[in-house]
Amino acid sequence: MTIRVLLADDQALLRATFRILVDSEADMTVVAEAADGQQALELTVEHHPDIVLMDIRMPDTDGLAATAAICARAELSGTRVLILTTFENDENVALALRSGASGFLGKDVGPDVLLAGIRTVAAGDSLLSPTATRSLITRFLASPVDDAPLASPQSLSLLTGREREVMALAALGRSNHEIADQLVVSPLTVRSHVSRAMTKLNARDRAQLVVMAYQTGLVQPRLGD
Repeated sequence: MTIRVLLADDQALLRATFRILVDSEADMTVVAEAADGQQALELTVEHHPDIVLMDIRMPDTDGLAATAAICARAELSGTRVLILTTFENDENVALALRSGASGFLGKDVGPDVLLAGIRTVAAGDSLLSPTATRSLITRFLASPVDDAPLASPQSLSLLTGREREVMALAALGRSNHEIADQLVVSPLTVRSHVSRAMTKLNARDRAQLVVMAYQTGLVQPRLGD
């Protein structure tokens, strides 16, 4: 199956570089390019890509607004947004995750990391960062915002004890394999628990499940990190 990618960045040179990189892979193809957030939304509606590689800082409609608009549309539920940012500790990253983005990468990552990130998100997993990001998550995802939270503490009663345990470990940045090793189960079992928790809480993907873990108090932010 070919991963269909839409590139959204206001710098034409960067888009051209990303296009060459993505199109060089046998399992990927670029279906469209956008120079701002509004164009990214319009082209996403037109092409229904699997992945939108979204820059945050763009003129007029920025990547945050475009991400929120894309993730709010039911007909685009099959599209995942992967944020690209110059600053991995930018609060905008957390705002993007709240809006429904499936992860983020710094613009300084190497080609292999970028391609692996696209594949990770296309497979339905979240990509919070290739580097340490727990301090970012704990600083921003649990902080008060004007928007209603994605889930209430009461909604956790829908989950089994094991599903809550797996959700909490995922929110701490553990991979499926790391969770499996800790709980002495198979990675497939962990994936099943994550999938059921997402279904019960109406989470768009694993990244949104992480947001819910902090917003519901299942995981407490460690502000000293």
